[in-house]
Amino acid sequence: MQKVFKYPRICTICSSLIRFKYVLGHDAMRTMGKANVLISGMKGLGVEVAKNVVLAGVGSVTIQDQGSAEWTDLSSQFYLRESDLGENRALCSEKALARLNSHVRVSACTEALNQDFLRNFQVVVLTDSSLEEQRWVGAFCHTNNIRFIVADTKGLCGQLFCDFGEAFEVRDSDGESPHSAMITHISKENPGIVSCTDEQAHEFTDGMQVTFSGVQGMTELNSCGPIEIKRIGSYSFSICDTSNFSEYEKAGVVTEVKQSKTLSFSLLFNLIWSAHQNLHFGFRALHEFKQKHGRLPKPRNQTDAELLVAMAKQLSTAANFDKFDEDVVHKLSLVAAGDLAPVNAFIGGLAAQEVMKACTGKFTPLKQWFYFDSLECLPDQEDGGLLTEEACAPRSSRYDGQVAVFGADFQEKIKKQRYFLVGAGAIGCELLKNFALIGLGAGEGGHITVTDMDSIERSNLNRQFLFRSEDIGVRKQKSEAAAEAVKKMNPSVNITAHQNRVCPESEGIYTHQFYSGLDGVAAALDNVDARVYLDGRCVQYQRPMLEGGTLGSKGHTLVVVPHLTESYGPASSSGQKAIPLCTLKHFPHRIEHTLQWARDQFEGLFKHSAENVNQYLSDPEFWARTVARGEVEAVEVLEGVYANLSDRPQDWTECVTWARIQWESLYNNDIAQLLHCFPPNHVTSSGLPFWMGAKRCPHPLTFDPANVSLSQGDSDLLCTVERWFIDVYIKTLALLPLQTTHMDFVVAAANLYGQIYGIEGSRDHEGIQKILSGVRVPEFTPKSSVKIAVTDEELAESKERKEEGDLQLPSQNFRMVPLEFEKDDDSNFHMDYIVATSNLRAENYDIPAADRHKSKLIAGRIIPAIATTTAAVAGLMCLELYKLVQGHRRISSFRVAYVNMAVQYYVLSQPGRAPTFTVSKTSSPGWDVQFCPRKADDRLLKKKWCFK
Repeated sequence: MQKVFKYPRICTICSSLIRFKYVLGHDAMRTMGKANVLISGMKGLGVEVAKNVVLAGVGSVTIQDQGSAEWTDLSSQFYLRESDLGENRALCSEKALARLNSHVRVSACTEALNQDFLRNFQVVVLTDSSLEEQRWVGAFCHTNNIRFIVADTKGLCGQLFCDFGEAFEVRDSDGESPHSAMITHISKENPGIVSCTDEQAHEFTDGMQVTFSGVQGMTELNSCGPIEIKRIGSYSFSICDTSNFSEYEKAGVVTEVKQSKTLSFSLLFNLIWSAHQNLHFGFRALHEFKQKHGRLPKPRNQTDAELLVAMAKQLSTAANFDKFDEDVVHKLSLVAAGDLAPVNAFIGGLAAQEVMKACTGKFTPLKQWFYFDSLECLPDQEDGGLLTEEACAPRSSRYDGQVAVFGADFQEKIKKQRYFLVGAGAIGCELLKNFALIGLGAGEGGHITVTDMDSIERSNLNRQFLFRSEDIGVRKQKSEAAAEAVKKMNPSVNITAHQNRVCPESEGIYTHQFYSGLDGVAAALDNVDARVYLDGRCVQYQRPMLEGGTLGSKGHTLVVVPHLTESYGPASSSGQKAIPLCTLKHFPHRIEHTLQWARDQFEGLFKHSAENVNQYLSDPEFWARTVARGEVEAVEVLEGVYANLSDRPQDWTECVTWARIQWESLYNNDIAQLLHCFPPNHVTSSGLPFWMGAKRCPHPLTFDPANVSLSQGDSDLLCTVERWFIDVYIKTLALLPLQTTHMDFVVAAANLYGQIYGIEGSRDHEGIQKILSGVRVPEFTPKSSVKIAVTDEELAESKERKEEGDLQLPSQNFRMVPLEFEKDDDSNFHMDYIVATSNLRAENYDIPAADRHKSKLIAGRIIPAIATTTAAVAGLMCLELYKLVQGHRRISSFRVAYVNMAVQYYVLSQPGRAPTFTVSKTSSPGWDVQFCPRKADDRLLKKKWCFK
């Protein structure tokens, strides 16, 4: 009797880390997964660091705090509620942090730090700590090769310090994919000259080391170790002596080899005078002030400010620093008692990134001090913005940390703001968290409208922290789940969730009246076209816009102020585009999307599922951590473990059978289910077509072992040929490399499935086809999009079956073999699987397929999102929001930001000015006005408006 397979589900947690792995790589993730991290201090900054580190997937996180929750903490500590006042901050935060990632052990400590306790960790982070504590902990960590980080924020200012020991190896300084180029010729001479294709200039520089692969003729290069090069031009470079090598024939790819480097760090107290910056002495003086007075300077207290300036000036004089700026330290004193969510989000994102660098050796760490301020956010005194000590005094309110900086009147104003947030993905979640903490739209008349048409996917969970595994499903939309989450953070927030795309088709919903009722717009979008459209609407209705984006460890922010700054403008035609992450599962429209989806499938089926089984059988705490994240995830993990153990294949025939049923599930059943939920003529609740714009309506495939297809490059040769002329070109077809995609998938999938169970596979297509002829594919009936179970009895039976599976899980001494993806080994079936899986997915959606070489190049350049960058970018965006709410009109107050957290690149600059109008009288009865509201937009620059 044929066994009916339940193909393994992709592990919920591990699949959510796939995008993270595209940033850090497998080796770094494996190393980080063994690291134990201590984060001391669970105020707003500490919990921000902890959130990002837990999402990253370290081995364990211990949060330590002896203090109790106070009103001021609620301004930025998103896991504290009013009911937690008086309770220990670490204990209150432990459960929520643990739910972020069941693969990370989270524990809380309420005792004081000591040396024996510190020995348990590879990385120690101090927040909200005294200078004395920083010194002794830093000295101990330096001596014992423990990576040490200090992070601190005071109002609108922040501080970061890193000490990673005397010999810290950086394995990859920038995290960029190794440069590569396709070869057209290699000369036989000394030195040999390598010529590359002229499609795009190579990016190699003098001194780089490279390797060669796929070279035909001069095959000696394929087996050479790294070779140092010297750049000759944009399309050529020289290498070693090739005069004794074989004659070059054709093909080949040259690839950069990343070089490691070793950095040396100094102790904190050895550097205490070395960072000659005003904020450095200001923070040092704050430590002395607190030690002397038992508190920080009071908000807006001029006497305290004068004392702090005197202390800092004395420190700067002792350090022979002759550029001391009293005004900076004076402002620091006025706001030091404040605790702001946006500042904590930015510094917390940076600090968490340094933790990951410390764990992995990936990216260049901070060397060694970093200071940040956003003092330009303060009210403009020349415009009557002078605050008093009384206006900033605490009021036993959740906003006390913010009132200490901006005053009570500002708090009332921000609560009345009406904002439109477009996008509830990674940046959108971080923005909503910040909105809730600062009280945006949390008062009478205030409101937030958030729209996002996507549902929650497993891959979202590693960076979109408002979502939980129980939210996953086609009926749970991102905007809805995010709105519910922020209401729990701040019940006073007024928020409405929409599921509409903001595009020309939705202008009947987002009308002139809608935009006229807004105070501003925030864009948290994942593609340029959508940003350009939203920017145009904001220009049209003269509404300010906050915009931000990320690309791996890189990020940018932009603030658009009507009649003051330039707008986002049209899309640039240059630069590499990021792959949208939220459309991969159901709505791909480019081959890059299907390739990343294929990578996700590989990781989930042949790596993470096997790891899940191994952990379940060997780690007694694994199941308890998974159950703690919720019933839905527990059931899904259980189904994956059950399928891998109970349906364990016994021979090669069962591997082929599994692969055939897997094909049917992915390319027929899943698509049929999607079309059942959203038919081709489906419309949204707003009456808009569902399948529009970038959403391609898919079609199911029918398995055909004799199926052949052409790659995109080959099919282009026939694109102008009518279908009824194909027989005339039969000889041309015979010359093209046809791909038997359906069989390729079965062969690759069956072999990989056999490998994780230790079963020997085969490439014998004829033998596999014989097995396939006897496979019985189960019939599939799409489920209703309204209700999955038809009756309560069916739902109960479904639950009972899952519970029975839990009781019958095999308990055996067995280990599976997780597979590490390796694209450069053509014998391991990895790229075979990726190419076939991607191209079949492309066929579902009528996307031109890609050949093996193009697939390998694209698959190696996928750039994901990362939680640290999104947190930092959202923090910077909300600092600009402060300025908009106050009504700042000086362009010098605003900032655009460009960051690359991998290489310590942080640039904040003044935005460009808005273009001006030129009005001239013409001979016609009206006025001819040259209208140029957007930068470099030729279409609008040439547009003329005629006033009668």
